[in-house]
Amino acid sequence: MGYVKTAMLMAAMTALFMGVGYLISGSGGALIALVVAAAMNAFTWWNSDRMVLRMHNAQPVMPGDRMGLHALTMDLAQKAGLPPPAVYLIDTPQPNAFATGRNPANAAVVVTTGLLRNITREELAGVIAHELAHIRNHDTAIMTVTATFAGAISMLANFALFFGGSRERLGLVGTLLMMFLAPMAAALVQMAISRTREYAADKAGAEICGQPLWLASALEKIAMGAARIDNHAAERNPGTAHMFIINPLHAHKHDSLFATHPATENRVAALRFMATADRTVSDGSLTSLSASRIPTTRNRRRTGPWA
Repeated sequence: MGYVKTAMLMAAMTALFMGVGYLISGSGGALIALVVAAAMNAFTWWNSDRMVLRMHNAQPVMPGDRMGLHALTMDLAQKAGLPPPAVYLIDTPQPNAFATGRNPANAAVVVTTGLLRNITREELAGVIAHELAHIRNHDTAIMTVTATFAGAISMLANFALFFGGSRERLGLVGTLLMMFLAPMAAALVQMAISRTREYAADKAGAEICGQPLWLASALEKIAMGAARIDNHAAERNPGTAHMFIINPLHAHKHDSLFATHPATENRVAALRFMATADRTVSDGSLTSLSASRIPTTRNRRRTGPWA
């Protein structure tokens, strides 16, 4: 059902983009808008991961790191049936994480130093599994495309005042309204797609790590940290906010139209229901979970904050 809704929202985004082009310059404008969108998406498709990693000054994590982060990610990726992703670390006190890349063969999982300091190894496994679910579901590509469409629609709407055709069709007032309403509509569609995919990634991530409550507990801690700790790189690049597991800019109490993420309490409730339905644990707490259920790091000795 999530993919059907995503496809419908993507179709709405495409129609909106071409509609703005048509209002600016008729059928020729719609065709030009489509060509521009294709060119922008092609560029973003190949370069989005490197662009985002540079924006956040992410540094690669090599095999054998003292935290065991690389080994844990590789184990979970194998369990998820994915090629080994690149692993990156962002030096910021805000606990958070995201995934990027145009496809599973060219993907990266990124976590912050604040995340490593504030959650347990079990909770980290839940977070990484969530990001791997985004990669397996090709959500990183979908969100890149929608972000590009949203930016292009805003650009076209701003150009509207410089084209006589749009003023003749809509009048000055109509053109001004289009300048504000078209980007707002594009943003709403982009946010709706993001919220839809987060719920799907929570479910798939819980299945990958085998314990829904690990991710539920992590989400609660990350939400509390994100609400009180600034992420300066994210503030400078708000267009990347939808990629994080929890909104790095501010917290939303409800699943409102203007929220890039579902309400954390709703996500946690869904995961707890999933744990109960699957009879994963008997008492609903992390204390009863066996350490043997944590993906192994092969023969490496545990070190770092979970030693």
